[in-house]
This record gives sequence, C-alpha cells and structure tokens, in this order.
Amino acid sequence: MKKTLILTILYFLIQGIVHNIGHPVTPAFVRSLGIPDFMFGVFFASMSFGLMIGGPIWGILGDRGKKKNYIIIGLLLYSVGQLFFGYVGNQYIMIIFRFVSGVGAVAASTLLISHLIEISDIRERAKNLAYAAAALTLGGSMGYYLGGFLGTNTFMVDLLNLTSYNKIFLIQAILNTAYAVLIYITFIDSKYDKNTENKGNIFTNLKEITHIRLSLLFFLISLTFMTIGATNLSKYIDVYFDELGYSPQDLGTFVFATGIVSVFASVVIVPIFSKIKKQILAISIIQLLSAAIVFYVFRASNFLLIVYTVYMLYVVFKAIYLPLEQNYISLHAEPGKFGRVMGVRQSFLSIGMVIGPLLGGFLYEKDSLLLFDSSAITFVIGVLLLGVVYILERRYQSQKKIEN
Repeated sequence: MKKTLILTILYFLIQGIVHNIGHPVTPAFVRSLGIPDFMFGVFFASMSFGLMIGGPIWGILGDRGKKKNYIIIGLLLYSVGQLFFGYVGNQYIMIIFRFVSGVGAVAASTLLISHLIEISDIRERAKNLAYAAAALTLGGSMGYYLGGFLGTNTFMVDLLNLTSYNKIFLIQAILNTAYAVLIYITFIDSKYDKNTENKGNIFTNLKEITHIRLSLLFFLISLTFMTIGATNLSKYIDVYFDELGYSPQDLGTFVFATGIVSVFASVVIVPIFSKIKKQILAISIIQLLSAAIVFYVFRASNFLLIVYTVYMLYVVFKAIYLPLEQNYISLHAEPGKFGRVMGVRQSFLSIGMVIGPLLGGFLYEKDSLLLFDSSAITFVIGVLLLGVVYILERRYQSQKKIEN
C-alpha cells in the first residue's frame, strides 16, 4: 500500500510540472498571434468548461473499473488539445481545443484523487490528500519555472530551436504523452478497480448523481463561491503587481514564495487539522479569517511587506482548506463510488473557475479594490452556506437516530 501511495503522490508531482509548462508563455504566445487580450479570459473559461463537463463523466467511468485506461485516454486528449492550441493559429478554433484540453486534463485530476481516497485508510485520508496537494503545488511551481526557462533562456532556445512559442506546447504534448506511458507501466489498481461487477450504464449513473444529499449540494455550492474568490485572487494579483510597478522578477519571487509556504502548510500543518472532528467549523473559521486578510492586504500602504507576511497566512489557510473539503466530500460517497462524487466536486469547482475570471475582469476594470473585496465577500457567502450545511447535517443525524 505504501508503494502505491508514493507512486500516486509522484503522479501529482509530475502532473503539476507537465500541465503548467505552457502557462508562462501563453500570454506572450497569444499576443504574438495578434489576438485581443480579452481572449485570455475566454480561453481560461473554455478550459474550465471542459473541466466542468468532463469531471462527472470520467468519475463515473472510473468507478466502473480500470481507472488507468481512462486516465491515459484523458491525458492523450490533453496532449492533442495543447498541441493544436499551439499550432492551429485561429482564435476560434483555439477555443475548441482549449475545451478539449479541459476535458482531457480533468480525467487524471478526478480519478487520481478518487484513487488516492480508495487506497487511503479513512483516518489517514485528509493527510494523504494534503501530501498530494503539496506535490501538485510543488510540481506547478516547477512547471512554471521550466516553461519560462525554456521560452526565454538563450541556450535552451538555441538548443531546441525554439523559433516561436508554439514549440513549447509541442514539448508539453510530448512530455504529457510520456507521462501517460508512465501511468500505463506503473499504475497499480485498487481493489475497486479490480471489481468487474456490472455497475449500470453511464446514463443511469449520471441520473444517480442528481440524488445527492441536500447538505452535500449546499456544501458544493459553497465550494463554488469560495472558488470564485480564490480564482480571482490568484489571477488578478499578478496584474496588481504590474499595476503597482513591480517587475516580473518581483512577481516570480512572490509566486515561488507562496509555493514554498503552501507546501510547508500541506505537509506540516494539515495533518494536525485533519484530526479535528468538527471540520465544517474549521473550514468556516479558515474562510472567515481569509476574508479578513484579503480585506486588509489590498488596503495596506506597504503592499510588498504585507503581501509577504499577512497574505502568506491566507496561503496557509488555502492549503489547509483544500484537503479538508476533499475529505468532507469523500465521506458522502459509498465505497467504489468515489470517482463520481469527486467528478461532481470538479464540476462545481469549475463553475467557480468560469464565473470568477469573467466577473473579475469586469470588476477589476472598474476598480482593483472592488475585485479583491468581492473575493472576500464570496468567502463570507461560502461560510453562510456552510451554516446551512451544518443545520441540514444535524437534521439528518437526528432523523437517523429516530429511524434506528
């Protein structure tokens, strides 16, 4: 089991690296094609829409057994989407392939999480999810650095003959295909993957998803609001750095620092929080503190000092929140049905990732502070919805006691 767990966490690290290589060069690549800046949001929303549609479908397919096959198919779809995004040259067709990339990428995202849940003891689940999140975060930072290095370093540009940015997407597609081959060779099935009993057709299973418990539905809606705020913060703090006159190097150093802090929190602090029984209360406190931090940071006079101190507390809270919410959602799934539940989670997550940037662009154009304040407000709305979750859970437990 330990070998399987280490392998799975390694997959998250590799995925973080490979799936983020193209991000640092995407803005320069799109501008080099003469595509308007507003298309950045469209491309992001298109991929997020692919994540939203693909999540439940891959989750259900994975619950039917042989997750490895669906992960590989998804990764190959992602390779195709990224390759054509880099080479097609037409902004409208690029939207389509961005959608394909989203549908493909979410297969591994959904099924690796459900696989990790299946191979984890319930007492160790939150801790293992934190380790996976740390690996993905570390890999993402490495991927950003590698993509920027390949695209700008003179030696690498000459060595790989990178005459244009689209070759970065070719390299990404090749590395991602190699990652799929690694999955094919090394992936170890869980006991649920080996169970080949008939689990109904995909349409029946999709219909089954609509019957999730009401408390879980409100929790997922809360997740959407919190994702709107977190997505806008992560996307527009880059723009805010530039607006304040800080250099790309300043921004790069800051992003690297947040990655280190996030990994530290995931490995050291989350295992402590995972032992807390009242996780809804813990999540609520974390989000309220996050809202307070966001309200304060972007009003501070010495922004750079505050963003490296107070804002880092938000980074810590975000790292703690992720495995706690994943663990809570997993508790609502029956054994062998973790994939579909995590797929539904991905859909609600992706709704926030679609709405966030589209709404954020409008708000930031009006006033940058309005954008950051709205992020804090979405955290508070999320907490209010968690209050509804708590009431519904109490009611559900009372009914169970009466029935028993």
